[in-house]
Amino acid sequence: MSTTTATRAIKPRGIRQTMSDLHIWVGLLAGWILYAMFLTGTASYFRDEISRYTRPEIATPQQLPPPAETSARLIAQLQHDSPGARQISLTLPTARTPWVAAMWAPAGGGGGRHGMQSGLFDAATGTPLPSRETAGGDFFYAFHFNLHYMPARWARWIVGLCAMFMLVAIVSGVITHKKIFADFFTFRWGKGQRSWLDGHAAVSVLGLPFHFMITWSGLVMLAVLYMPWGLSKLPDKRQQQQVTSEMRLSLPRQPAAGVAAALVDVAPLVAQAEQRWGVGSIGAVQVQNPGDAAARVAVVRAQSSRVSTTPHYLLFDGSSGRLLQAKEHSGAAAQTQGVLYGLHLGRFADAATRWLYFVVSLVGTAMVGTGLVLWTVKRRSQLPDPKRPYFGFRLVERLNIATVAGLSVAMAAFFWANRLLPISLPQRAAWEVHVFFIVWAAMLVHACLRTPKRAWVEQFCLAAMLLALVPVLNAATTARPLWVTLPAADWGFAGTDLTLLALAGLHACLAWRTWRFTPRVARARAPRTAAASGVAS
Repeated sequence: MSTTTATRAIKPRGIRQTMSDLHIWVGLLAGWILYAMFLTGTASYFRDEISRYTRPEIATPQQLPPPAETSARLIAQLQHDSPGARQISLTLPTARTPWVAAMWAPAGGGGGRHGMQSGLFDAATGTPLPSRETAGGDFFYAFHFNLHYMPARWARWIVGLCAMFMLVAIVSGVITHKKIFADFFTFRWGKGQRSWLDGHAAVSVLGLPFHFMITWSGLVMLAVLYMPWGLSKLPDKRQQQQVTSEMRLSLPRQPAAGVAAALVDVAPLVAQAEQRWGVGSIGAVQVQNPGDAAARVAVVRAQSSRVSTTPHYLLFDGSSGRLLQAKEHSGAAAQTQGVLYGLHLGRFADAATRWLYFVVSLVGTAMVGTGLVLWTVKRRSQLPDPKRPYFGFRLVERLNIATVAGLSVAMAAFFWANRLLPISLPQRAAWEVHVFFIVWAAMLVHACLRTPKRAWVEQFCLAAMLLALVPVLNAATTARPLWVTLPAADWGFAGTDLTLLALAGLHACLAWRTWRFTPRVARARAPRTAAASGVAS
């Protein structure tokens, strides 16, 4: 062998080859959790609409009353129904969620979580709204960063680690694909691995800035959890609370004076804040120590009125109505974090921007899913016997099926559970979530029992059927069928039904293409002759 050939044999791997290995393995190891995070996070952009859809008993009002009137009516109602309440918090209605969500701390403690009771109320009358117990869109939102069935702190560490892997995968993917932008305009159908790679590159480039922003901002949102040392070095809890209150709504706790005093009418206070910030800018009203001389009323600005999530509120004396504090500014670091947090959540978005968020986030979900499938497609052709792969390959393939196709089945099953579980079932909201995970686990078992192609097709077909029949089930079990809500422009229901039908069509298309797909068998290479080997030497 010549010196040139020997030099070639020991040539170190280049940066692109190294980045390719890094991209492949961090993408695989975190891909299953990332896919679930992306898909449930995508659904969370319509969190309010899903919460509304899962409460069909609540009618859609023609017009919402002014926030000042609503706040005054509800606070008076809650003071009457729960005398001695230590705290009252109202989340005011919007066009997306046309009810008042109230929480209050009854005298003597008790109640639900953290000693608080909660309920939904009619904005016009102040009466409680009869509604089924449901997790609604809040489940998908919480799951995409808190997971489930484990302490939230552990879950956020797992999610943060996966997000870091995602960031590495994005950067290494750009370095690896030197023609990534050229390949975006090239798609070769029916070419096996080449088609999957083209599809993966296309969906990756289409939303590349969004994918980077959503991953980076997700890490910044929980930066204090991942790097708590700066906050923990502060000398006392009061200073730590001051730092936290720059980033999150955290009102200073006001001890009760123990002297009875009538609560001021909150309507002028809310009107004053609305005049200051603009119509439709009031998001919540909080009252501490109502009926006490040390009462405080906070009028909170809605996050939908601006990008940043840093807290803006006016704090009033609850006895006199005097303005005590106007919190409308935060430091540069808190403001930067608030803007990134707001970009991640997208709560400032109007309908068109929210749909853009949804579509690009769905593209990100496809990016992760195609990457997972590409791992198996590429390696299947390299197996000695593709029909009898080794255990690790079979495990990855089954996890891919249960994650990509099975999660869609589980999410559709969540809507079925919402409509079919008995209204009087104890812990009904929890059972909606249990059904979700039971069905998802069943899809993993199904993937292990069937051949890969049959498992893909059957689960995509099942997802398409369940999604398409949710509007039918809705029409059969509620008074909000599509032919009623669509002419009435009740988009909370009509839009959800139409989106479910569109997603059913997408899954049916995936099932059809998977059924028709026939992998190309690589032609065996002819053995090299001794003469050819000598010439090569």
